[in-house]
Amino acid sequence: MKPILREFPEEFTTERLLIRKPKLGDGKAVHKAIQASLNELKPWMPWAHTNQTEEDVEANIRDSIAKFITREDLRLHLLDKVTGEFIGSSGLHRINWDIPKFEIGYWIDTRHSGKGYITEAAEAITSFAFTELHAKRVEIRCDSTNTRSRAIPEKLGFTLEGILKNDSLSVGTKDPRDTCVFAKTI
Repeated sequence: MKPILREFPEEFTTERLLIRKPKLGDGKAVHKAIQASLNELKPWMPWAHTNQTEEDVEANIRDSIAKFITREDLRLHLLDKVTGEFIGSSGLHRINWDIPKFEIGYWIDTRHSGKGYITEAAEAITSFAFTELHAKRVEIRCDSTNTRSRAIPEKLGFTLEGILKNDSLSVGTKDPRDTCVFAKTI
């Protein structure tokens, strides 16, 4: 089946979160979260080094909506289930529908970090990938020195399959960095 024809829920919930595809107009809330979190995002996220306006963020969201529709990339927004407040972003990336396999990425608004939201979201997104998308493999990749990001797959029982030495360049210094590859498979 062509990926664009695949039907699956575009939102789901956890105990505390509404996890949904991006929507037009999300740019304002996402921009606000990025601005509040720049110090924590800059060491790990290349896009945090660009001076993005609210309009830039909204354009990026609209691009992610298009990619969600074509099933190229499945960006997901994390909202507080009670208040509807945007608290972070995650999703299923580097998709290979032939297998199918996915990579989970994530970041959180600093004002909400340390509360277990990303662990809760990553667990639900992993389950969603296996049950709704029939994944055979779900990965989480992160810089080997990003201890907070590494803690998520470790807590969720992902297997550390390896550490890719000098796999990419670190965001801040452009020095070679190592990448941890965690995975769950069926």
